[in-house]
Amino acid sequence: MKTLEDIILDGYRTGIFPMAESAEDEGFAFYKPYMRGLIPIKDLHIPAKLLKTIRRQPFDITIDRSFEAVIDGCAAATPKRGKTWINTPIRDIFVGLHEAGHAHSIECRTKYGRLVGGLYGLAIGAVFCGESMFSTERDASKIALVYLCALLWKCGYTVLDTQFINPHLLQFGAYEIPQETYEQMIATEMKKPVIFDGHSCDLDTVLQDYLAVRQS
Repeated sequence: MKTLEDIILDGYRTGIFPMAESAEDEGFAFYKPYMRGLIPIKDLHIPAKLLKTIRRQPFDITIDRSFEAVIDGCAAATPKRGKTWINTPIRDIFVGLHEAGHAHSIECRTKYGRLVGGLYGLAIGAVFCGESMFSTERDASKIALVYLCALLWKCGYTVLDTQFINPHLLQFGAYEIPQETYEQMIATEMKKPVIFDGHSCDLDTVLQDYLAVRQS
């Protein structure tokens, strides 16, 4: 019998994804948008001001060290975001997917170790499905996204799915393609033997290599 985690993975492989109406919702539905949001991995646009901040290395970046704290940060209501689509069932499923090695988080920490931002998503083949991000200090989630793209580039990922696009993502070069085109793309890319490996490499070195390739 398939578990909820298996059902979620099967859904992503067909191009759909789960969302709840609110944090208080007891269930969730699968969504299939008409247009699909993507971020170019190698050709990510990094605003000049953000690039200067990244070069100062204001945060320590970690991988998969605080997955539950990251998803809780993403689910927390903020003055700019009064409600969330991450409810308890979705949280529990993604924690299970993380424990099974499918879902991953990137964390931004102060030099004293305090978590101040990050993002999480689901890795299937050469596709990384970005789910959500949060930040309690300026630029933390943006820096996490840049490190994510550097790591995806290093590991050989070809698709960074954002589901939808918004003004925040547009500044990084996010764009849309028809859902049908997306489904055709992932039918091939999700079968590729790509591994999300952020533990056997130095993330700052990966970032520097990534930035060097983008400038060449």
